[in-house]
Amino acid sequence: MDAIIAATHPDLYPYYAQLRAEGGLVFHQGLNLWLASSARAVAAVLAHPDCHVRPSNEPVPKALVGGMAGTVFGELMRMNDGERQRCPRSSIQPGLALVDLDEVKTLIAARLITPDAEGLHNAMFRGPVCVVAALLGFSPAQGRAISALTADFVACLSPLSDQAQLAAAHSAAEQLNGYFIELLDDPHNRSTLLAGIRQRFAATEATPQTLIANLIGLFSQTYDATAGLIGNTLLALIRDPTLPRDSIHIDDLIAETQRFDPPVQNTRRFVAAPCEIDGVSMNTGDVILVLLASANRDPQLNDNPDVFTLDRPGRRSFTFGTGGHHCPGQVLAMEISAATVREVLAVKLDLMGLCWEYRRSVNGRVPLFKEWPDN
Repeated sequence: MDAIIAATHPDLYPYYAQLRAEGGLVFHQGLNLWLASSARAVAAVLAHPDCHVRPSNEPVPKALVGGMAGTVFGELMRMNDGERQRCPRSSIQPGLALVDLDEVKTLIAARLITPDAEGLHNAMFRGPVCVVAALLGFSPAQGRAISALTADFVACLSPLSDQAQLAAAHSAAEQLNGYFIELLDDPHNRSTLLAGIRQRFAATEATPQTLIANLIGLFSQTYDATAGLIGNTLLALIRDPTLPRDSIHIDDLIAETQRFDPPVQNTRRFVAAPCEIDGVSMNTGDVILVLLASANRDPQLNDNPDVFTLDRPGRRSFTFGTGGHHCPGQVLAMEISAATVREVLAVKLDLMGLCWEYRRSVNGRVPLFKEWPDN
C-alpha cells in the first residue's frame, strides 16, 4: 500500500498509524513527495503561506488547458491562493453560512427516495446538487439536469480520468456555464443566497466568469464530498448495527463519520519558496500529500481516535480543511448529509442487503452501493 492508493483501501487506518509512527512529515522516495500524516504536521502545512494549492508553473492541469473545464478550473477559489482565492470566498462564504437549514430539510424531504441501491445512489449524488441548485433559484427540472452535468464535470478534477471523460467534462462545463448565464439574467430569480453572492461580488473587481466558475464549483464540491459523507455514515451503521438510528442521533453520526472515516482523505500542497515546515527544510517545487484522514486519527488530536464515539467531547477534524482554504460550505454539507441519511432510514432501505466498493480515486473515499447478487 502507499498513501495514494490508501484512500480506497478497505482497511487503511493501520497504515496511517504506521506513517505517523515513522514521523509526521517524511519524504516518500517511491511517490517522490512528502507525506504529512500527523495532526501537527498537517496543521503546519495547511497554515504555511508558502504551501499553495497548485504548482506555480501549472495553475491549470495540462490536460484541461484549452477547454471550458480548464477555464472554470483556473477560476475556482479552491484552486487559487492570494486575492484570486480571497475575493470569491469573501463573496460566497457569508451566504452559505446564512442558508436556512429548515429549507434544506424540506427540499430533501420532498425528494422521492426509493428503498433500493439506485434510490440510494440518487440520494447520495444527485440529491445534494439538486438542493444547492434550488437554493440558487433553479427549478426542480433544471436541478436534475444540472446534477447530471455535474457528474460529468467532476471528472476534470481527477487525474484518473481518460480522454472521453475529459471531453465530457468540457461539454458539461459549457452547459453549466450556460445555465448560470440564464439564471443571472433572470429578473424573476428570488434566491436570497444568489442575491447576496451577487451583491458581494459586485463590490469586488472579479469578473462575471469568476462568479460563474465558483458557482459551478459549489456543485462540484457538493457532488463528491457530500456523497462520500452520506455513504460512509451508512457504512458506519452497516458495520455496527448497535449504533442508534433515531433522528436525534443523526447529527452525531455525521459529525463522527466525517472525523472517523472522511470522504476526503487527502489534499496536496505545492511549495512555492524555500521554507521550513515543522522543523523540516523544504525546497521550491516540493509536493506535500496532506493526509487529512490520518491526522484525524492522531491521538494528539483526539483521545481514543480509533473508536467511533457519538458523543465525543471536543471532537476535532481536518476533513473540511483549516485556515484560508477551510471549506466554506461545511455547515451546509453536514446538514444536507444528515437530512439525507434521515430520509434514507425513513424509507426502510435494507442496509444489510447492500454490498459496496469504493469509487476509483486518489483522494476521495466514496462508496458505491449495490444489492447483493441473488444466490
